[in-house]
Amino acid sequence: MSGTFVGMPAFPEAAREAVANPVLRGNLRHATHTIRAKRAAAVAEVSDWAELREAGRRIKDHTLRRLDRYLVQLEEAVTAAGGNVHWAADADEANRIVTRLVKETGESEVVKVKSMATQEIGLNEALEAEGIRAYETDLAELIVQLGKDRPSHILVPAIHRNRGEIRDIFRAEMGEWGRPAPEGLTDRPAELAEAARLHLREKFLRAKVGISGANFMVAETGTLVVVESEGNGRMCLTLPETLISLVGIEKIVPTWRDLEVFLQTLPRSSTAERMNPYTSMWTGTRDGQAGEGDGPRTFHLVLLDNGRTDTLADEVGRQALRCIRCSACLNVCPVYERAGGHAYGSVYPGPIGAILSPQLRGTGSEIDASLPYASSLCGACYEVCPVAIDIPEVLVHLRERVVEGGPVTRAGNKAVLKPAKGHAAERAAMRAARWALSRPGALRAGQRLASRTRGLHPRTLPGPGRAWSAARDLPTVPAEPFRDWWQRTNGGATEEGTAK
Repeated sequence: MSGTFVGMPAFPEAAREAVANPVLRGNLRHATHTIRAKRAAAVAEVSDWAELREAGRRIKDHTLRRLDRYLVQLEEAVTAAGGNVHWAADADEANRIVTRLVKETGESEVVKVKSMATQEIGLNEALEAEGIRAYETDLAELIVQLGKDRPSHILVPAIHRNRGEIRDIFRAEMGEWGRPAPEGLTDRPAELAEAARLHLREKFLRAKVGISGANFMVAETGTLVVVESEGNGRMCLTLPETLISLVGIEKIVPTWRDLEVFLQTLPRSSTAERMNPYTSMWTGTRDGQAGEGDGPRTFHLVLLDNGRTDTLADEVGRQALRCIRCSACLNVCPVYERAGGHAYGSVYPGPIGAILSPQLRGTGSEIDASLPYASSLCGACYEVCPVAIDIPEVLVHLRERVVEGGPVTRAGNKAVLKPAKGHAAERAAMRAARWALSRPGALRAGQRLASRTRGLHPRTLPGPGRAWSAARDLPTVPAEPFRDWWQRTNGGATEEGTAK
């Protein structure tokens, strides 16, 4: 199991297999429709939702434009509170840093809070290779881990599993990882939750090292924030003596007050809650604060780049870094609903994954080059995004990059991307269209020729166009071009049956 799933086939092939699975489609349809309806109701309760959305967009854009300044401010604040800050340029460096920090404690196991950044870099596999076992404590992540599976949703990683499948996984696998499932376990949600609770309890009480991500980092105070619904995060953040937090550099906000916006929009957009049940905040270490309290005695913050600076250099694509990982775009996407998360070949599935993964990883692989096309461009994702990421705009931008190539930034260096193979016919067609659309006479002649030969038009396109027409009906060419009709009827004023 790979954290990034590189090596998978292109999205169309992976999606074709997923669509053929009726159980998977049923699970996805039920879950996404349920979450979508609850979210809509929760958002409708807020009279100033549009203003909150705009405020979130502005805060994120302001921060990204001044990211260098705020990251330095964050480092100073974390250090002043007793923490240690490490900088990781890529996944390999981040894995080396975290592995070294765990080894320095002398421990061989860690408990983890749900973290997409650690999945992005394949941290669990890197730790395992060094003899360190990582235990996922989020319920859905536990299901994925026990099932030797991959996450398929940002918020609900096991969304592709139903209750019966989860019961079977618990029965078969829990004993290999710790406390076995209770005898006679059924698929009732309460029993499944209790089985997970008993299984994880011993790990919380035994673990000396915790690993987390963060939803937000506050530059002015050095505070990290995790929002969750189960309480497992609170256990991982407060009980271990050493806490290691791996966080993408885009998760920073300038001030404490900025949290006000996101702590309203994130819960409603993700879990459809007015407020998430657990909001855990920590600043430095227990010993770095006045008096005794909860929290780690040693705290390490690993700031992860891994393609984010390259993404920031793209004036159109950088808006993907606003993402607060709410998953609202997945739940309204007709493509995700049918294909599921695994088809995207990334820990970031759905519409946001279709624009984020090709920027973080580049478009060199078959799967990444295909992701910008994993969309109908219906725009539903943009409508629900709480930070107003125009995902359709970025998808079109990335499609142009795949087909035409052009300047990009990779590992901080300027480069020129070559056009992807297999798009020569598309490029030729677009050049022909550009030539015709810039010459009114040629366009008029082409329209008239198309109308006069409409009876000879095929129902499907030949050659490379066959892939397009295999899933779509070709539009019928009208008997008369619009321009000719307009000229003949004086804009409809002299058309038969109309008063003259």
